[in-house]
Amino acid sequence: MKSIPTLGDLQMRHDPAARGYHAVYREHEVNHCPGCGRTQWIIGRFSAECAFCSTALPLAEASMMTHARPAVVQHKNGTGESAWAA
Repeated sequence: MKSIPTLGDLQMRHDPAARGYHAVYREHEVNHCPGCGRTQWIIGRFSAECAFCSTALPLAEASMMTHARPAVVQHKNGTGESAWAA
């Protein structure tokens, strides 16, 4: 079985800005499906799916979320101490 060359083997570097066209679903805009060209979508929490051909696109807003810190849960009748979500 052949091994697949890595970017290092090909003397290339990872550059997301140079990857070219990246289709995402943008809220409050007319989004044409890259598969069939129609504009009817089923919207989820992280992706949108074309109602006709089932092409899925990530939501632009979901991909912009940062996950740098854990979520802090604050209870309204708590002692004021933070409880960290797992």
